[in-house]
Amino acid sequence: MINIALPKGRLGDQVYKLFSEIGYDCKSIYEDNRKLVFENKENEVRYLLIKPSDVSVYVEYGAADIGVVGKDVLLETGSDVYELLDLNMGKCKVCVAAPNGYTEDEDNVLRVATKYPHIAKSYYDSKNKEIEIVRLNGSIELAPILGLSDVIVDIVETGTTLQENNLSVREEIIPISTRFIANKSSYKFKTKEINEMLNKLAEAIADD
Repeated sequence: MINIALPKGRLGDQVYKLFSEIGYDCKSIYEDNRKLVFENKENEVRYLLIKPSDVSVYVEYGAADIGVVGKDVLLETGSDVYELLDLNMGKCKVCVAAPNGYTEDEDNVLRVATKYPHIAKSYYDSKNKEIEIVRLNGSIELAPILGLSDVIVDIVETGTTLQENNLSVREEIIPISTRFIANKSSYKFKTKEINEMLNKLAEAIADD
């Protein structure tokens, strides 16, 4: 069995569809229940439905052999895994955004609200800029509106949420997409199986 860490939600549905199309289907995954583990013994795959931000942890520690995760999660967690393929899904950007008309006060430390403190710190360190991180898990856009922060660092897909809250992108930090990753030990002992899956995924993406 190859244990596959699949992110819950819309992205996970897209990813499973891709895996199914290349021969790794598991019809029980469509059953209306609260199960988190589904397997197809014939195809020798077991899917684990996991919160997207935890996928790389499950793969790093070997609870899953392979997984699919956003590049933002890999950058934020620094997980020690093999990044095998860019699946070209879930494309977006990590950006710095601020209220429209905002002007930075160079005399004060910049306060940055984000759910990505490591990415934010690394970015501003590269600019030799001192910042104060305000760690949030949701409604990041609210922080500068209420004066909790000067700017935010967050994922931007269409920019609609920013516009609706009178914010705009000031700087683009890095493009993000979904990656196919593997546990280092699993890749050593299941090289043939994982590479076969990797090649099928690469071919499917190329055909799109």
